[in-house]
Amino acid sequence: MTPPVPGTSPGTGPSILEPLALYGAGFAADPHGHYRSLRAQGPLARVRIAPDVDALLVTDYHAAVDLLRDTETFTKDPRAWQAGVPADSPVLPALGYRPTAAFTDGAVHARYRDAINDTLALIEPHLLRAEVARVAQRLIAAFSAAGTGDLISQYARRLPLHVFTASFGVAPQDTERVVRGIGGMMDSDGDAAAAYEDLVGVVTGLVAARRARPGRDLTTYLLEHPAGLDDDEAVRQITLIMSAGHDPTTNLIGNALLRMLSDTGYGRSLHGGAMTAHEAIDDVLWRDPPLANMGAHFPRHDTEFHGVPLRAGQLLLVSFAAANTQSPPPTSDPAVRSGDGAHLAWSAGPHRCPAKQPALLMATTAIEQLTSQLCDVELAVEPGALVWRPGPFHRAPAHLPVRFTPLDTFPEPPVAGAPDDVDHVAIRVGGTPNG
Repeated sequence: MTPPVPGTSPGTGPSILEPLALYGAGFAADPHGHYRSLRAQGPLARVRIAPDVDALLVTDYHAAVDLLRDTETFTKDPRAWQAGVPADSPVLPALGYRPTAAFTDGAVHARYRDAINDTLALIEPHLLRAEVARVAQRLIAAFSAAGTGDLISQYARRLPLHVFTASFGVAPQDTERVVRGIGGMMDSDGDAAAAYEDLVGVVTGLVAARRARPGRDLTTYLLEHPAGLDDDEAVRQITLIMSAGHDPTTNLIGNALLRMLSDTGYGRSLHGGAMTAHEAIDDVLWRDPPLANMGAHFPRHDTEFHGVPLRAGQLLLVSFAAANTQSPPPTSDPAVRSGDGAHLAWSAGPHRCPAKQPALLMATTAIEQLTSQLCDVELAVEPGALVWRPGPFHRAPAHLPVRFTPLDTFPEPPVAGAPDDVDHVAIRVGGTPNG
């Protein structure tokens, strides 16, 4: 007799076990408690990522690595699965097919990936660090005299927004649309489809403008890349880079700042009695990675994976957070570690994150700038009172209220139109990356 298959169709279907919902305030408030429950089902567990949309979530570290590296059994193309998903589902902006490196395999994936890698290689680290520091100081100056602030809306969200939009040449009047589009497509409590379409609209206009008049920015370089991307392909790669770069970097900055401000156990650190930015970031990447559940894969045919029968086209997601924190040793320090390998926050295999180094540099610089300027910054509420963004994919506080001694002597924000207010593009564009 054939054993019961978790999820009886590529999109949805009944099951013996009621799938655990990965959206809503309950999951957002205590994801690790949910992961502990899911592990009781084995290396793969039934979950619901939106109304009427189920998936299998990989919670086992070694199973996750196997999945991420197995390009013969699994595909990244979601179209077979997508055919059984409601057209208005809020998860389609994040998981639905588009001609990008995230949803393709083989030679097509390699073509898109080469264009993205070569474009990101134009971001020179020393210029990026200087640009992030400059923007950070300007953002801090905007609220430093108040003695209070929200480190998400006033800092962590705005800093990578500036860097990405400036680097790609987005017009200043469109930057807020970009951040709303990126944030909206990842949340589960809004109109994700409309948010994504508005983001596409901004980037479509940008690509058309750069076709007509090239500039000194990443959009121009991508359009001129030997991969020969057409306009739609270019739009989709740019929206992928922005969405996969902005929101996770925002979450990494916010989560690391929260870790530094809320965990008094690090007061015994040798580093001046406080946790360093590098330590906080490493801790977050292990325990609360900015993208907690992602890495969508689909079996090419009916198969069995780690003892679990799968149907062709069925959605599998990787819980980077659950895999990283599996089986913590009883004497481990607060930064719980899993298995014998590295953490999976950047994914693994051919679809691993191509922007690891720029993201780490942005986050580290942003945190160092803030903690050096606001030396006595502290949370304005108890950590347990924080509200977390809902949604199955990310892990991030919605707000991070803080208080500190006002800085009356902090430099004034630049006057609009002054030379220092001009957006600095943290890249050098030549015929070849860094050439």
